Amino acid sequence: MVKLLKLQPLTKEYLESINCHWHTDLDDTPYIGDELVEISQNEAEAYYSAANELYEMYTNAAQYVIDNNLFHEIGIPFNLVDIVKNSWENDVHWHLYGRFDLAGGIDGKPIKLIEFNADTPTSLYESSIIQWALLKKNGLDEASQFNNIYEALKENFKRLVVLHGDTDDFAKYYEGWKMLFSSIAGNLEDEVTTKFLQSAADEAGFNTDFAYVDEVNFSEEEGVFKNDDNFEFWFKLIPWEDIAIKEPNLALILKDIVQNQKAIILNPAYTLLFQSKAMMKILWDLYPNHPLLLETSFEPLRKKHVKKHSFGREGANTTILEADGSIIEKTDGEYENFVPIYQEYTDFPKDASGNSYQAGVFFAYEGCGLGFRRGGRILNNYAKFIGHIIKD
Repeated sequence: MVKLLKLQPLTKEYLESINCHWHTDLDDTPYIGDELVEISQNEAEAYYSAANELYEMYTNAAQYVIDNNLFHEIGIPFNLVDIVKNSWENDVHWHLYGRFDLAGGIDGKPIKLIEFNADTPTSLYESSIIQWALLKKNGLDEASQFNNIYEALKENFKRLVVLHGDTDDFAKYYEGWKMLFSSIAGNLEDEVTTKFLQSAADEAGFNTDFAYVDEVNFSEEEGVFKNDDNFEFWFKLIPWEDIAIKEPNLALILKDIVQNQKAIILNPAYTLLFQSKAMMKILWDLYPNHPLLLETSFEPLRKKHVKKHSFGREGANTTILEADGSIIEKTDGEYENFVPIYQEYTDFPKDASGNSYQAGVFFAYEGCGLGFRRGGRILNNYAKFIGHIIKD
């Protein structure tokens, strides 16, 4: 049973004072939970180790996909294949951050990979800032959690310059390069998250600016611009697959910008390989029966399993099926046309009320933070964010 520590909830006014304006769901229920999941230090360390091991497995699987030209099999849009390859082959295209979604890890249940949100993961601000505030406002030790996200991001921004070198040497190599941060106008959650990342880059030592996507200009020969200012780095909180499908002309321009070495785009295009849920089939082929993995196939399994698609968000187009193929639960959505996969079913840890808990472990060079989502068997856009506290 998941152990919970009851809290005094953060008020809407306080949440808005720290720039969390998406605190209430459409059904008028609070999005930010007023409880913390209690975990042990050993459980926190196990989440950290799992994220590090999974990332290494993903990098090996990505190389396997590239070497064997399996882009189509895992659903990579054809107009992004070249930019995926180019970004993978050049170390300066550094993966800034991602989030592993994991079952288990608490209540004695083994950790199992559900998927890797490697490109534009949500709940970054909640996991870094809001759960810290939950502890602080309730008079608890805010250091009693697995949450080093902001510092890890700052260090990873420095690695864009020093790569595998010592981040203390950042100032020696940094040549005043500028970094532009962009989100889509009208989405306040994305804007706050993007500006949070901008703040980390500022503190790391970059010269930064912000612009909505429709304010950014692109040139195959000259790079990325806001007005007349040219930027060597562009961070976009827009999924690569959305660019491929909804903005194919931009996809071609970005391919040329990367090929001509006129800008570095974050997260890099190769994170689309990690983002594809079909990569879990490749992982299973390369690491059969690995303790962190669930059996995954391109064909229905002869056991209770989950059908989902290579790209998709917030539990959309997800189906839980019995071994005989009969449907237990199903959600609709807009991702039906992406490559389907079939993943062995596993139960999430549950609390006394029967709610399910999925761990989200952020990764920025290494595992750096933990938060939980609470909901039903399929975690949808009404799932709640739940913080945690380490108690031994």
